[in-house]
Amino acid sequence: MSSTPLDGEFVAAGIRGSIETKEALLAQAPLIAEMADAVAQALRAGGSLLAFGNGGSAADAQHIAAELSGRFEIERPAMAAEALTVNSSAITAIGNDYGYDQIFRRQLEGRARRGDVALGISTSGNSRNVILALELAREKGCITLGMTGEGGGEMAQRNLCDHLLMAPSRNTARIQECHILVGHLICGWLERALHG
Repeated sequence: MSSTPLDGEFVAAGIRGSIETKEALLAQAPLIAEMADAVAQALRAGGSLLAFGNGGSAADAQHIAAELSGRFEIERPAMAAEALTVNSSAITAIGNDYGYDQIFRRQLEGRARRGDVALGISTSGNSRNVILALELAREKGCITLGMTGEGGGEMAQRNLCDHLLMAPSRNTARIQECHILVGHLICGWLERALHG
């Protein structure tokens, strides 16, 4: 069985595609600043950031929450941030008893408070469990943030987010690369804004 060596041009094309997508993302810099400021205001007021998504978006939610509750670039007190994707017992119990569509909504029902930030991440903008959670977050008076891809899917069509970032691509990898960059920018801004 022969294997094909990785082609340098394939790699270069992927890097160029990522750079081009991020260059297009520059147009959304003011929106990213608004998102970061919304989180900063919520944390200053004693609120929390509650992040959620599926697959790679779950990993992004966990990554962002970890940077805030741990440390991103500077030594400072922990920030109130949690990913709703890490409690496997809750996810499997809720999924089993209520259905997979309810795994984030049910957690928000018990956890979210008015003034908290709910960050829903979905590359398509159509993840049913993210949509239902954002609906409930709105009902509970949370600030709703979303990160998705080009077009925004149902998250955009239903206007579920106070601030919605749509990565300028329909390629899942490029979208996710933009999402974690935005997450890092928000984390960096929060450290500076809240802890100097």
